[in-house]
Amino acid sequence: MDETNAADEPIFSALLTPHRSLGPRGFAILMGVIGIISFAIGLLFWSIGAWPIVGFFGLDVLLVYFAFKMNYRAARAREEVTVTRTRLDIRKIAPSGRGETHLFNPFWAKFAVSRHNEIGITRMAVEGQGRDVTIGSFLNPDDRESFATAFGQALATAKSR
Repeated sequence: MDETNAADEPIFSALLTPHRSLGPRGFAILMGVIGIISFAIGLLFWSIGAWPIVGFFGLDVLLVYFAFKMNYRAARAREEVTVTRTRLDIRKIAPSGRGETHLFNPFWAKFAVSRHNEIGITRMAVEGQGRDVTIGSFLNPDDRESFATAFGQALATAKSR
């Protein structure tokens, strides 16, 4: 095997994505239930003569819908982290699809982890070459722990080769 190709082989590669517990089917069911309840209560108010209230119940349904849609849009964000012997690549992709790439030399990069006694990891960042790039900010505490362990080992492996 060529020495150049061996240096470019990934030691570690991860795709980090935000977790969303409510899928599209669950969202449709939730919106249906909220819509039915809002409609039923609106009919009750209409029947007792308080018809202006009906519009506010429809507004509540729209606000819940748009809040969930914005949440799902934010879930399109992702981060791709790759470690080779000679490079540490962090590619951040925003929900809009716009991406930015951060390149580091793994020998000079430092993996900084901030912890809280009760919560666990609160922040992870790669520091080096005068830059500080936060990674995995949208991960839950358990995923942060497992990523930090695997990434820290991969970075140590890259430095030792």
